[in-house]
Amino acid sequence: MEELARESISLLASASAKPPLDVAGPRLGSMGAIFIMLKSALGAGLLNFPWAFDKAGGIRSAVTVELVSLVFLVSGLIILGYSSSISGQCTYQAVVKQVCGPAIGQLCEVCFVFNLFMISVAFLVIVDDQLEKLCGSLYELVSGLPDSEMPYHWYTDHRFALLLLCVLLILPLSIPKEISIQKYISDVFSCRVCVCVCVCVCRISSWASMFSVIPTICFGFQCHEASIAIYSSMENQRLSHWVVISVVSMIFCLIIYSLTGVYGYLTFGKNVKPDILMSYTGDDILMLVARLLFGVSIITIYPIILLLGRSVIQDPLLSWRRRWDGLLTEEFECRSRYVLTVLWVTVTLLITMFVPDISKVISVIGGISAFFIFIFPGLCLIFAMQSEPVSCKTRITLTVWGVVTLICGAFIFGQSTTIAVMQLLGKI
Repeated sequence: MEELARESISLLASASAKPPLDVAGPRLGSMGAIFIMLKSALGAGLLNFPWAFDKAGGIRSAVTVELVSLVFLVSGLIILGYSSSISGQCTYQAVVKQVCGPAIGQLCEVCFVFNLFMISVAFLVIVDDQLEKLCGSLYELVSGLPDSEMPYHWYTDHRFALLLLCVLLILPLSIPKEISIQKYISDVFSCRVCVCVCVCVCRISSWASMFSVIPTICFGFQCHEASIAIYSSMENQRLSHWVVISVVSMIFCLIIYSLTGVYGYLTFGKNVKPDILMSYTGDDILMLVARLLFGVSIITIYPIILLLGRSVIQDPLLSWRRRWDGLLTEEFECRSRYVLTVLWVTVTLLITMFVPDISKVISVIGGISAFFIFIFPGLCLIFAMQSEPVSCKTRITLTVWGVVTLICGAFIFGQSTTIAVMQLLGKI
C-alpha cells in the first residue's frame, strides 16, 4: 500500500498545508478518529487476505501471525502519536524529520513517494483484474457462450480497456491541484467485498496450507502514514486516549480482515487466487456487483494517492524554482503538475501491463510498509529517548523496544522485498 492508500489519506494531504497542530476548525472526536483510522487501513489489501491465509499454512497460523503483528502495529501508532506530541508536527514526514533529523526525514519522504507509487500500481492491477472478469461476463451475457470461447481482438483486450480508463477517467481526475471525492466510498466498498465473500462461503468448503502472510498484513493494516494527521486533528490528544483509539481501530481491522481471509480461504482452499474476486466465476451476480463497486472505489481513490505523492515531489521543485528565479509563476506550477501527473499515470500503467498478479505488488508494498510501521517509529522512539526527560529505567526500556521494533522492521523489509523482486524477475 498504505494505503498505501485510501480515501482518508486526503486528510494527510490537507494537513500538510496547515501549520503544525493547528487548533482552528472542527476537531475529531473518538468515534470520528476510529472511523477515519478504519478508512485509512481498509482497502485493496482486503482482496489478498484469503490467498495469504492459504500461503501462511491455514487459519490458525495466519491468525497467530496477525495477533503477533498486532502488538507491533499498535505500538507503532502509539509511538507516532507520542512523537507528534513532542515534536509539534502534524504529518508523518515532518515528525520523522523533526525527531530523527533531516537525513532520516529525507529518507522518509523517498519511501513515502515510492510507497504511494506502488500502491497506485496495485490499484491499477486490481482494476485490470476486474476488467478482465467483466469483459468475460459481458461476453457470456451477450453471446450465451463461455468466456473461454471469446475470440481475441485488440479492442476487446482488457488491457486496452484499462488504457482507455486511465486516459479518459483517471488522468482527468488526477490533474487538478485539489481533489474532492465522495467521502465514504472506500469503506462501503471494502465492507461490501467482506460481506460478499462471507455470504459465498455457503457454496463451497475446502482447506489448504503454507507460506508467509506478513507483507499482506503490513499492506492491509497500514494506516500509520495518516495516523499523525488524525492524532493532530483530535479534540483529546492525551496519549492514553490515543492508545485506546489505536487498539480499537486495529481490533476492528483484525476482525474484518480475518473474516475475509477465513471465509475466502474456506471457500476456495488451495485454488484461491491472489485477488479473491478473481476466484469467483463470471456469472456470479453477487461478486459481479462487488467487482463493479470495488473498481469504482479504486478509480476514485487513485487520484488522491497520486495527489499526495505528486505534492511530495512537486513542493521541493517549486521551492527550488522560487529560490532560483525569485518568483514562482502559475504557468510553471501548472506545467510541472501536468508533467508529473502524466508521468505517474503512464509509468504505473506500463508496470501494471507486466505484473502477473496483485500478490507480487503487495509483497513489494509490504516490504516498504515495514518502514512506516516498524523502522521509522522505532527510530523516532530511540531518538526521542535521547532528549526527553524520563527516568533512566523508562529510557532504557523504551530504547530497547525501539531497537527491537527497528530490527524486526529491517528483517521484514529485507525478506519481503528480496522475495518479491526475485519473484517479479522470475515472472517477467
